[in-house]
This record gives sequence, C-alpha cells and structure tokens, in this order.
Amino acid sequence: MQKIKNSFNDRSHVALQNPLIRSNFRRAMDGLMEKRKAQFPDEAELSRLRDLAAAIRQNALAKLPELLEQLETQCRLNGTQVHWAQTTDEACEIVLQIARKHDARSVIKGKSMVSEEMDLNRFMEAHGIECLESDLGEYLVQIADETPSHIIMPAIHKNREQIAQLMADKHGTPYTDDVNAMTQNARALLRDKFMQADIGISGVNFAVAESGTLCLVENEGNGRMSTTAPPVHIAVMGIEKVVERLEHVPPLLSLLTRSATGQHITTYFNMITSPRKPGEKDGPTSIHLVLLDNERTSMYRDAELRDTLRCIRCGACINHCPVYTRVGGHAYGAVYPGPIGKLVTSQMYGMKMAGDLPTACTLCGACGEVCPVKIPIPDLLKRLRQESVEGHAVKQAGARKKLIEAMVWKTWAILHRSPVLYRFMTWSVTRMRWMIPAKMGKWTTSRQMPEVASRSLHERLKVIQNEESKL
Repeated sequence: MQKIKNSFNDRSHVALQNPLIRSNFRRAMDGLMEKRKAQFPDEAELSRLRDLAAAIRQNALAKLPELLEQLETQCRLNGTQVHWAQTTDEACEIVLQIARKHDARSVIKGKSMVSEEMDLNRFMEAHGIECLESDLGEYLVQIADETPSHIIMPAIHKNREQIAQLMADKHGTPYTDDVNAMTQNARALLRDKFMQADIGISGVNFAVAESGTLCLVENEGNGRMSTTAPPVHIAVMGIEKVVERLEHVPPLLSLLTRSATGQHITTYFNMITSPRKPGEKDGPTSIHLVLLDNERTSMYRDAELRDTLRCIRCGACINHCPVYTRVGGHAYGAVYPGPIGKLVTSQMYGMKMAGDLPTACTLCGACGEVCPVKIPIPDLLKRLRQESVEGHAVKQAGARKKLIEAMVWKTWAILHRSPVLYRFMTWSVTRMRWMIPAKMGKWTTSRQMPEVASRSLHERLKVIQNEESKL
C-alpha cells in the first residue's frame, strides 16, 4: 500500500497525459456499459432483482457474526479447515504455514481480489515459493510486474498490441496480435503449471453458511483447474462474502454476471463443499478456508458505512464512473479502484493514507444508479469526505483537516450569521475587487477567475427599487 502515500492528484495527472490510457479505457468502458444495458431490457425486472439482492445482502450483514460461526461449523463438518486472519499479514502467514506443511514449492492461483489485497504473490515468492496467476488478465499484469487496474478485467488498461508485445518479450515467442494464438500460448504454459502445482489458491464469490459451500464464478476454467488439479486447495475470502442460504445465491449470481461483463451467465460456476471423497476421481485431498477481516469489522460497526460490505465485486460502478474512465485504475494507487474502491480503501487504510480518494468524484450518482445491490455510494462518499476533515468514526478521521481552510469556513459562517458583518464584507469586496488576484489555487490553472461586480446584488436591488418608487 505504499503507493497510496502519493496523492491521487499526482497519479491522475500522469494518467491524463497518456492518450493511450484514455483511449483504452474509453473504448473498454463504453463496451461494458452497452453490454450491461443489453442484459437488462426490462427495467421492472431489474428493479425487482436489485431490491431482492439488496435485501439478501442486508440480511447477511444483519446476521454476519452468527452466519460466520455457522459457516465455520459447517465447513469443519464437511472436512474443510477454517482459519481466521485479522490482518493481511496474518492471512499471508497462514497460507505460508499451510504451504510449508505440505512441502509446497509451487502455487497456482485463480483470480482473487482478496489475494491482491494480501499482496500474496510477492509474499510467497519472497519465501521461495513460486506463485503463478492462472487467470489470463492476472497473468498478464503479473508478467508485466504491474497490479490489476480493474477488479474484473485486470489487464483492461492494455490494448491488443501492447499485450502481444508483452507476451513476445516474456515468452520469447514470435510476435503475434492474433487473440486466439496469444491465448493458446498462455494456455500451453499454464496447463503444465496446473498439473505440477502443489497448491491451488482461489477466491470466493459467495460462501453459503447453511451448507459450507464455497461458490466461485469464472469464465476461463482456471478457477476449476486451480481448485481441482492440485492436491491442496486454499480459498481466501473477506468475511463479508457469506450468505445465509443456497437459494440466496442465484439472484446475486444473475446480477453479478450481467452487471460485470454483460453475460447472462458465466462459463463456469463452481460449488466446492468438501475435499475429495473416497471413490471420487478428482478434487483436492485437503481444503483450507482463510477468512480475512482487514478492517471489515470496523466498517461493520458503523450502521451507515456497513453498506460498503454489501458489495459483490461486479465492477458496474467502476465501468460507469467518468473519473475512472479518464484516469484508469492505477491512478487510485490501491487494490480496489473506482467508486467502491474509494469507500473500501479509505476505510481499510485510513484517512491519513487514502483520504483524498473520496474527493476523486464528481458526485454524478451513476455508481449508485447501477449498483446491483443498491449501495448508496454517493452518500457514503460524502460521509467519508466529512469524516476526512471533522469526523470521528473512520480510521484516522480528521487527518485531512487543514487549519487555514477551517479558519476560512469559520470566518465565512460568522460573516453570514451577522447581517451587519455580511453587508460590510460585500461592500468591501466590491470596492476593493482590484486587489483580488487573477489566479487563486489549482481551480484557476485552467479556468478564468470569476470577476467580482462593482456593486452587490442587494445594492443593485435598492437602486432599482428607488428608481421604481420615483415613477
């Protein structure tokens, strides 16, 4: 998380100077928005689904402590070993200890944003264990030594020519920008890795408390390969991903796939309930579930900010965000970009480190309109903006408070509470407008400073009233 220490403004300015980033994201986001729109031609159906999904997520959060205990109990009955981690460091250490217990030297990973949150790849490699991404997008950013720029499509910031050159440089194969050929090249390398890996790691889209079932949504088959070919499967998930019953999954799945990639359903939907049983021909002999907190309980304690945990990681808010479309995911300097990223990151890592992210928003409301589980993202962003300067509930609340700015607003409030002081202020400003500089702050670097009138509105109205009374 070191990148967050640099301001969003600095990173976004760099991104805006790169026309390739802007064109890549503009084209990709336009396509994703059109695909989502095509999947929801019936507004009434969409409204009913969103209401149902929001209710399911609210129900799960209302019962979160009990459901997590139920999930743990059921998983253990099924033969899955459950581990709890308060921080990402603890979660990484748990995965490392499991790997050492099984004398693992290589790990194959399905797509998982929680593992990105943990920075698991670098951690494992620092301890001498190869950790290879098997999702094509994740694999591309890994060999490019980058981080994902989108929670669903990690390499969306690259176009076809950039990917072709990357694969030619890293694989030593002839340059080709044929999509099928590039996919086959990656598949040939990854297929051997699946069969050789000692451990497979995956994320979890939904965990069903009543049955201890781990649900994994994916398109490429890498998730299924990662969870069945290696002898050991480790699933990592945030504690908020639990749902109460299996019947709650279909509505969420329907909204997830259509909102994320514009697909009616994904190619694969994996339901993992237990290790391989006697007589079964595939599947891991050992399953571990790592439940990560990482400040999620802090979000849960606040009745309003708890809505952040409703997120099903579809990325719809990101795809419709005008800010994200222009600066890309890396400008946020965090694992989770876009509107939901501003909420999650600033609460996870505190206002001192990420307090500028909630201000990277036009408050256009598009994110709230498209969220399939109806998270009031604009309202929560406004709450976090307030927390960043004067709040109390969020980690490092008030860290972005500036004394001069606070004094300016305090003076403004005093002047506007007193009619005498207000009239004196407006009279002074209009008479001494020549003293106001032509440039004032960053706002006027690309905009013209508003010109102050020679008379205030009240003074002009008095003149008009006096003239009318003489008629």
